[in-house]
Amino acid sequence: TFTRLQYTSGDWDVDQRMPANLLHSLVEYTTIEVDPRERVVPLASADVFDARFGYIAGHRLVQFTGAERANFERFVRGGGFVLADDCNHDIDGLFARSFESQMAAIFGPDALRKIPNNHELYRAVFPFSDGPPTTGLELNGWGDDLVHDYLKAIEIDGRIAVLYSNKDYGCEWDYDFRNKRFLAEDNTKFGVNIVMYAMTA
Repeated sequence: TFTRLQYTSGDWDVDQRMPANLLHSLVEYTTIEVDPRERVVPLASADVFDARFGYIAGHRLVQFTGAERANFERFVRGGGFVLADDCNHDIDGLFARSFESQMAAIFGPDALRKIPNNHELYRAVFPFSDGPPTTGLELNGWGDDLVHDYLKAIEIDGRIAVLYSNKDYGCEWDYDFRNKRFLAEDNTKFGVNIVMYAMTA
């Protein structure tokens, strides 16, 4: 089940077509059982703990309430996986600075670290020998206009528990899945890797 984490401080409801697109890819490339509908759950709700895979994204401020912060930490430490995606695709925008600050406050100032480009995440299903694939959005002059050649993560007990991207994968995959036929290469394949890693690590 693709669970979007709704938080009170920012614009959590971005990339509206991305979940259906990624879920379609999971059906196409894997044999895991998939709920075809995205599930939106308030981060402050106990319903969070029914999930295994959570998605959080936005452009604006991330400032968790006490309940949101407690649930985020409990979810992650209890075996949940969160994909956090900065829709500004930069390293000094409001989402980036505030989300990283929240992670430091919860897990410690050094918890969020770059992961090596030979991490098993990059070969979970499809091989990405150069690390995280570049998005077209990184090259469009908006944001910091840099290609980020790494992702960051918080690891707990040897597994990635929070995967953090400044690459704006959510917007990259925010299109009707039927339009994949126009692509030379399906750019959601890395999303399949992320989900399969989350479900098996």
